[in-house]
Amino acid sequence: MIYLRSTLFWFGACLLTIPAGIALTLLTLLPLRARFFTVGLWRRGFMGLVRWVLGVKMEVRGRENIPEHPVLVMSKHQSAWETVALQAIFIPTVFVLKQELLSVPFFGMGLKALRMIAIDRSAGKEALRQMLEQGKERLEQGIWVVVFPEGTRVPPGQTVRYKPGAAYLATKTGTPVLPVAHNAGEIWPKKAFLIRPGTITVSIGPAIDTQGLKDSQVNQAVEAWIEGEMRQLSPHRYPAASAPQEAAPIQV
Repeated sequence: MIYLRSTLFWFGACLLTIPAGIALTLLTLLPLRARFFTVGLWRRGFMGLVRWVLGVKMEVRGRENIPEHPVLVMSKHQSAWETVALQAIFIPTVFVLKQELLSVPFFGMGLKALRMIAIDRSAGKEALRQMLEQGKERLEQGIWVVVFPEGTRVPPGQTVRYKPGAAYLATKTGTPVLPVAHNAGEIWPKKAFLIRPGTITVSIGPAIDTQGLKDSQVNQAVEAWIEGEMRQLSPHRYPAASAPQEAAPIQV
């Protein structure tokens, strides 16, 4: 049954994504908001397939922590699921992503049309400059900016160093950071074709005020909250003895 469900899902996702990518490209002359409306239709179709074909549900905790105005979101990254699901929580949204994704047929067309922040990760300081310039512009336009500080999908229970780019963007623009944890990797593994039914929990933490903080302090506060919350969402992945002390984030 899981094989049949997964096959139907991926087939349906392709049928949705190809015309959506073409449509978004044709709409590039229209205001960005019109393109976000179009991708919203695609997102609802995609999440409908996730819910009714795959049997994957979403539970969101901490909605009361979401500010009234868009800020920078720093999220755990375990699967492809959150790259769509977070768009349903933070509307409208752009992601900071690797430039290579723009070359993916049809999917990349949509990313370009939505003005995602595509970064050449080998460019060093130039990549940071691009992120700052484009991120500041999107935030001023009233668009949420989502960054995966780990830089890649990390399997449940594993940890990697949080990269400094997102914290740099936050401190240089004075933008609060909203930390997000989730356990999508328990159901939707990295590069998996077969996806089993279940419920993915997304946990949104209190916003962190970055005014007067160094990049390293922002990164430490975000990492402490996310990794501490992961031990609540997936306790079986973390030995109790290794649980870190939680750092109290500076709230907005």
